[in-house]
Amino acid sequence: MSTNDIRKAAIVLMSLPQEDAAAIVAKLPPQTVEAVTVAIARMGVVTGEEQTAALTEFANCNPAAYGSESGGLDKAKALVEKALGKGAVGTLDNVRQQIEAVPFGFLQKVDTQNVLTFIIDEHPQTIALVLSHMPPQQAAEIVSGLPSERQLAVVRRIANMGQTNPEIIKEVESGLERRMASVMSQQFEAAGGVEAVAEILNVTDRTTERNLLEHLAQEDAELVEDIRRLMFVFDDLSSLSDKDIQEVLKNVETSQWAMALKGASDQLKRMVMGNLSSRAATLLEEEMDFLGAVRVSEVEQVQQQIVDIVRRLEDAGQLNLHSDPGGEQMVQ
Repeated sequence: MSTNDIRKAAIVLMSLPQEDAAAIVAKLPPQTVEAVTVAIARMGVVTGEEQTAALTEFANCNPAAYGSESGGLDKAKALVEKALGKGAVGTLDNVRQQIEAVPFGFLQKVDTQNVLTFIIDEHPQTIALVLSHMPPQQAAEIVSGLPSERQLAVVRRIANMGQTNPEIIKEVESGLERRMASVMSQQFEAAGGVEAVAEILNVTDRTTERNLLEHLAQEDAELVEDIRRLMFVFDDLSSLSDKDIQEVLKNVETSQWAMALKGASDQLKRMVMGNLSSRAATLLEEEMDFLGAVRVSEVEQVQQQIVDIVRRLEDAGQLNLHSDPGGEQMVQ
């Protein structure tokens, strides 16, 4: 069927009662159903004259009985679901992709640096065409990565770009998608990062850990702080000995414990309470009850304050966070 015939068929079907239209659609080949459905979904308001001409050609009916009609995705969806029932899902997905497809939409799933690598050597007009169809933030990142002389050329072309032939857009899009197919099909696993460093240093001897962090701090103090915060978290307090937890208790205010223990494990709560006097434990429980419901962010903030205190005590040699949990044998 020609494009004109598909449009006429779409007008006829959307003019009929859904039951009648569905009965006709059910007898059509799947490809025709898809093409007609796309036409209905894309169709705006149809004039009475066009509707009359289409109905006159396809069937003998009274054109005066019909006024203007409108299409749309909802009408197309209702018609296909009525005709195909459970089998409508695939057709509707294809229709929706064709209706809602955005030129160069596949690039939104690709890392910006990869996109830049593939288009940096293209003609400025081609780069401009691609960027004009990308989200502003992503396009801005790519512009920033271009050489300064190409930035100006690309931005100038974007500013002067008018309507572009859809065939040209499709050709550029297809070519770029083919070239980037290998990148898009790759799956990357997260590896390394601050968390990995923290895990390694957590099981490294204290001397090595201290030396590494001291040298790294000379280059990036903020990175070292991020690593240290991940190396010992609040719930790790439960792994301390009673002697060490008592040292921590001496350096942390009751009000801090009351807030921090709101989000602690039962094991840690029992450990803290067990290393307090009966009166101090009672006061702490009362203060926790008095606080009532608290924000998680507030709890985590105070927990981090206690972790920072623990790290300072360790640096001062008053705690040993790397003691052997199995209890290393001692010799005289």
